[in-house]
Amino acid sequence: MSEQIQVSSLGALGAKVQGVDLAQVTPDQMQALQEAFAAHEVLFFENQQLAPEAHLGFAERWGEINVNRFFAHVEGHPSIAQVVKEPEQQGNIGGYWHTDHSYDQVPALGSMLLAREVPPLGGDTLFASCTKAFASLSLGMQEMLLTLRAVHSSRHVFGDQAPYVEAMQGRLGNSQAATQDAVHPVVIRHPLSGRPSLYVNPGFTLRCEGWTDTESAPLLEFLYQHIGRAEHTIRFQWSEGALAFWDNRATWHWAVNDYQGSRREMHRITIEGEALGAA
Repeated sequence: MSEQIQVSSLGALGAKVQGVDLAQVTPDQMQALQEAFAAHEVLFFENQQLAPEAHLGFAERWGEINVNRFFAHVEGHPSIAQVVKEPEQQGNIGGYWHTDHSYDQVPALGSMLLAREVPPLGGDTLFASCTKAFASLSLGMQEMLLTLRAVHSSRHVFGDQAPYVEAMQGRLGNSQAATQDAVHPVVIRHPLSGRPSLYVNPGFTLRCEGWTDTESAPLLEFLYQHIGRAEHTIRFQWSEGALAFWDNRATWHWAVNDYQGSRREMHRITIEGEALGAA
């Protein structure tokens, strides 16, 4: 690994990366970051004072940019989603366990979230490892899950009748675009690491393919509780200029809403992925 970069594991998943300026990453550093991303599933960088152009430039080195169709964007930069909560607003965006874009036929590789303004206290983000969660299941449960596929959708979250969109008025929109559903393996083979990873989440997964909602609910709830167990998770405390880059195929995240009366503004860039195959 590059001598200029120090990668420190944070536990179940995630690594803190030091010794790199994301506005001018060298080829050797890029290779080291790619290896660390595959190994740790989410990378954290601090004190990155990136202009929007530099934020985009770093993201583009990982792949094509996904222009989010539901989020408000940063003025002049449609590729950068604005994730903001004003002091008078009660609800926040992403305040529940989920993974981004599982409702797409080709889910996103990952997301880069850059802290522009953070509250004096609170506003942390939780992350969970879906690969660690799969590995800690019994062999019998693993074998059964390998035979299943699950249906994902954005309709109930971002669609015309979704209460979440109404509560986030001005921050989310374009609800008429929430028409897509997707079916993915319940256990995918991760495209980078090759590890098996659970690929269901409480935000966007509806049911197991070929099962009713009622039949699916107990199994999905068991998996949700299992993935969210403390030994599969970490908590990241933000500071201005910090950037988190997480893998949507291997992790969940949850933006904690515990900073009423303070402002929080984050800029998110999402990177296109590839079709997911079964483990």
